[in-house]
Amino acid sequence: MISAPPVAAAPGTGTTTGHPGNTLIDKYGRRVSYLRLSITDRCDFRCTYCMAEEMTFLPRDEVMSLEECLRIAKVFVGLGVNKLRITGGEPLVRKDAMWLIERLGALPGLDNLVLTTNGSQLERFAGPLYAAGVKRLNISLDTLRPERFRAITRIGDINKVFNGIAAARKAGFRRTKLNTVMMRGTNDDEFVELVRYSLANELDISFIEEMPLGDILGRNQTYISSEEARAILAKHFELTPCDESSGGPARYWRIAGHESRLGFISPHSHNFCDSCNRVRVTAQGELHPCLGQNDVMHLLPILRGQDDADLRQAIIDSMGIKPFGHDFSQQLETPQVVRFMSMTGG
Repeated sequence: MISAPPVAAAPGTGTTTGHPGNTLIDKYGRRVSYLRLSITDRCDFRCTYCMAEEMTFLPRDEVMSLEECLRIAKVFVGLGVNKLRITGGEPLVRKDAMWLIERLGALPGLDNLVLTTNGSQLERFAGPLYAAGVKRLNISLDTLRPERFRAITRIGDINKVFNGIAAARKAGFRRTKLNTVMMRGTNDDEFVELVRYSLANELDISFIEEMPLGDILGRNQTYISSEEARAILAKHFELTPCDESSGGPARYWRIAGHESRLGFISPHSHNFCDSCNRVRVTAQGELHPCLGQNDVMHLLPILRGQDDADLRQAIIDSMGIKPFGHDFSQQLETPQVVRFMSMTGG
């Protein structure tokens, strides 16, 4: 559904008028250079904030093939996208995921191939991922305590994650980042401990405000703002704001005497919509221009019935439905976006 016209395209070129060729520019003048591509909605964990305990996963024929994922990536890179994040679910549970990742790592024009993972499969895949050209890893980790980890993930083994973090470092990865979703009454007593773990293991860490996605109520009771978390941490660490960026939404702080960066991702309290440079494509081939809205461009029928020129034009047209932003603060009590994080790819 197109709620607003896309930026005008020069006839027959597929490029936006008044902008350099091969770039995606939305109607607010923001350049989209970052694609988050989900290759599966499945995961070997069942994190409480990410999916329902009894999830119904997509039938195989409704999920993009790896060849279709590669085709989408190639078209986006041809349109000027230079950062690609592979997500899931858990991307490394997808059969033959390395086939795709190796080919993405060789794409001309793709400067930054990164991957978000829960870490459970890294002991096996860290070496091949590094060899394939993955530049950086984000690892979801909300607690360091085995029993609490089991409660949050419902079925996860934290030792697999610890082993995966060690394997990533051994393989050669640096600036690996932990992503921690902040949940009052669940892990807010561990923020200091998590930062100390990151410093000891030369990891970056970002604390993320919980997002009201999926049919899960009560998030207004568990929400913690970045300011509150930073105030807690400032009692234990000397924090200095910095202008560094990883190309994503995190705002970073430095900790005196350490190379590790401390980040905060604040979709509620300090949203980053005015500089948003990303779109998401789900494993089902749905292009979501905004994580916090329900607008969507369905790419799977185009992938399976039309050529790359049509796919390219559909992606350009999707810039017309990219809203200026979201308002998560109005959705804490009753989420308006009912798809789970595992279905969107984060």
